[in-house]
Amino acid sequence: MRLAYALTFVGLLAVFSVGADARRLLQSSATTDADILNFALNLECLEAQYYSCAVFGHPLSAELTGSGPQPHGCQQANFTNDDIYSIAMDVANNEIAHVNYLRTALGNYSVQCPLVNIGDAFAAAADAALGTTLSPPFVPYTNDLYFLTGAFIFEDLGVTAYKGALTSFQSSDIMLAAAGIMAVEAYHAGYIRTALIQNGDVVTPYGANVTTIINAIAMARETLDGSASMSMVDDKGIFNATTGDYILTPVDSNAVAFSRTPSQVLAIAYLNATGAAGGFFPDGVNGKIQYSS
Repeated sequence: MRLAYALTFVGLLAVFSVGADARRLLQSSATTDADILNFALNLECLEAQYYSCAVFGHPLSAELTGSGPQPHGCQQANFTNDDIYSIAMDVANNEIAHVNYLRTALGNYSVQCPLVNIGDAFAAAADAALGTTLSPPFVPYTNDLYFLTGAFIFEDLGVTAYKGALTSFQSSDIMLAAAGIMAVEAYHAGYIRTALIQNGDVVTPYGANVTTIINAIAMARETLDGSASMSMVDDKGIFNATTGDYILTPVDSNAVAFSRTPSQVLAIAYLNATGAAGGFFPDGVNGKIQYSS
């Protein structure tokens, strides 16, 4: 059953069910493992709410959120490209599945999905990245490219969050399972980056092209998580102006994905370097893992 438990988190849960043995493993391990998974559940709730609203036009069910609050700003995106819509639907189903299986595996130890702002928080993020107040405000549901831009904020963040957490698990089975979820997030991020690169020269109504906006978002994330102030690199946009090359994979010199601590993740999600609740999580995240300076 330990192998079955691990596979549930990897995404092969259609084959292996989560039962009492899975919950006993969480209890028998240090509570840190459950705490880390609950932290991940908060992030998965944010992603799943965004994709569910954008693709299906409605938020997650009360069963999936653990009777958590309804999100702010939920609306269906104006998709006009059938290919992007089809892939967005696949990503949405993946993220919804992550929420479902994390909650099922954690059982009574799972936290509610927190309040998420998937409305004007995007405008605040775009304004901060570009250093101006955009008019009209940025709304990711406006069109295909804006939807991808909103997704870019989350997917790279998710990959680095899981990467940073992997060595903290006491259970090797849970660590392997989390690595499986990280791989799925990386697949998502790779597609989103590819689609944005393919449209990098498109000039938006804001007077900047897609590449400029995406690179600014990556730099903003690096500023928020403190890496920029320490002359460290843990993020990259989609274009290297020095070499003139596009960037599909944001990696270090050894082609290894970057890691972020929970506090770095929350600084980005809260849209402030102090760690005060706000941004995409107006009331903060639920669970024991919180921002620490």
